Amino acid sequence: MSSYTQIFYQIVFGTKYRLPTIDRKYDKELYKYIYGITKEKECKLYRINGIEDHIHIFTDLHPSVSLSDFVKDIKVASNLWMKDSGMFPLFNAWQIGYGAFTYSIREKDKIINYVKKQKEHHKDKETFYDEYKRLLIESGVPFDEKYLL
Repeated sequence: MSSYTQIFYQIVFGTKYRLPTIDRKYDKELYKYIYGITKEKECKLYRINGIEDHIHIFTDLHPSVSLSDFVKDIKVASNLWMKDSGMFPLFNAWQIGYGAFTYSIREKDKIINYVKKQKEHHKDKETFYDEYKRLLIESGVPFDEKYLL
């Protein structure tokens, strides 16, 4: 018998100290690289986007892949790739930790659109800190604010 799942995750993580080190000139290259990792893990990437200090990944996970291993693999591999590529000279590392939020099939298109419009969303609107805190609150995730800084 096969395993069947339908769990959509919005995974969010930032750069170390939330520094603006993801150069917009090359962010699409970073997203393509992460897409490759996702595909290799047999997961489906629905949308990826972000701004200079964080990214959002909207995906599902293959039943054989754990969320923590998936995020760790993306962060470790993309960290090395970003440093080796020469495209992100200011990039130091990803933050420790991440946020992962689940959604139903009914919310899929809404979240794809939300991730798609990240640059527009953050232009003169909400900071990453405020957005991340809002996502945690909306999802009912308990957190200690001192770890959000």
